[in-house]
Amino acid sequence: METVLTELGPEWDGHLIFGDLFDCDDAYRTSRPQGMKDWLIVYTLAGEGYFRTPSGERRCGEGQAALLRAGVPHEYGTVTGGHWTFLWIHYPGLPENGYLPDEEVWIEHLPGGALRERVERAFRRVLQDSRDRFGLWQQLCENSLREILLLLARRMSRRLDSRIEHTLQLLSHSMKQEIRMDALARQVGLSVSRLSHLFKQETGQTVVEYLNRMRVRQAAMLMERQGRHASEAALDVGYQNYNHFAEQFVKYIGVSPRAYRQALNGRDE
Repeated sequence: METVLTELGPEWDGHLIFGDLFDCDDAYRTSRPQGMKDWLIVYTLAGEGYFRTPSGERRCGEGQAALLRAGVPHEYGTVTGGHWTFLWIHYPGLPENGYLPDEEVWIEHLPGGALRERVERAFRRVLQDSRDRFGLWQQLCENSLREILLLLARRMSRRLDSRIEHTLQLLSHSMKQEIRMDALARQVGLSVSRLSHLFKQETGQTVVEYLNRMRVRQAAMLMERQGRHASEAALDVGYQNYNHFAEQFVKYIGVSPRAYRQALNGRDE
């Protein structure tokens, strides 16, 4: 499949959001010598594609997102001898583009796990809403696009080892459960000692410290926003021993759960 485009049609003004899922062999190529009025964002599910712009060639492989800036002459397609399965979306510029590097085409690798799943879900929501075109479809598409762009921006500004990012995702998903270091290490492909050392190096905290801080923060929010009693909040976030919860609460919040609850009651009154 080879496509050479100079214009997308007389009605095209760069304000339409649309996309698709392509699964292409190495015959696939699209060329726009004059660039285009809108932006293109791509997420590769399998295989590898290339982007050629005046600044050179970049590759976009599995688990990578590519953002092609409006107005840039370009060619993109499947690498020779391979295939490329990818989600793509054309969209008008959004303010969130400003959080990302001002390059002709920018490539970002996403670590495996929850982040990839979240980005892929957002892509697929755009595809569905842009096809259905029910009420407020454009706004729904923009919200999903903003989520993608903000997730990429956060990934760019938080350069952690991909195995530690995966660990953080697992801790967040399993916050209420008992965490076993051997099982956690096995899931991210590290030994227990290597995970412990790398986690401390990357985050400045031990795994246990990070988990306790996250649980206590969530418990405090439940007490403040949902009116939960301290003992209820402790169970909600995974503490079976209230005394241990109270110790950690003082450590990370600075006051006991009871004092915190009393302060909330006084504020409400």
